[in-house]
Amino acid sequence: MPVEPPATPWQFPSPDRADEHGLVAVGADLEPGTLLEAYRSGLFPMPFSRRRVGWWSPDPRGILPLDALRVSRSLRKSCSRFEVRHNTAFEAVMRRCGDPRRPHGWINDDFIRAYVRLHELGWAHSVETWLDGELVGGLYGVRIGGFFAGESMFHTATDASKVALVALVEHLRASGASLLDVQWSTEHLASLGVVEIPRTEYLGLVAIAVAGE
Repeated sequence: MPVEPPATPWQFPSPDRADEHGLVAVGADLEPGTLLEAYRSGLFPMPFSRRRVGWWSPDPRGILPLDALRVSRSLRKSCSRFEVRHNTAFEAVMRRCGDPRRPHGWINDDFIRAYVRLHELGWAHSVETWLDGELVGGLYGVRIGGFFAGESMFHTATDASKVALVALVEHLRASGASLLDVQWSTEHLASLGVVEIPRTEYLGLVAIAVAGE
């Protein structure tokens, strides 16, 4: 069972106060209690500047309905090529996701340290794909009750991150989860079944999902 950390001393504004970009607040910290309170409130962190953290709640919000993942014939074939592991290389997955050579990279050392702490407490998880003993893809995120917040994924072999996503969805469905959050939708994610929903609907779904703790 995850270990509940000390409560955050910070109080987040309502997500309804987000600006047109989805930014709700700037500041606070990346302590475990702060991160969990943010996710439970429908927020997630990303760097706002070199030293400050922004807390976001975009409208619309991207989610992947757990019964709507699109698995093509070729992707299903790829699933048999890789070995899938859970939580065996969490920090390595984060560092590969945060590779500064990747476009739009934002995962810095502060975030890696913060989420490794969450992982050690049992809240943050990775799904990894391995090929011939080498880590070639994966994703990581935060699980609270029936809610999973997908943060980032990477691949160095074709379909490796998609296979990790298939494994994640299968695990979430088998363990009774109800909500997989992907923050913003992209054309690539939409091709896998991601849809956009209004913030108000998302917040209702989060409240139900985290109550499953």
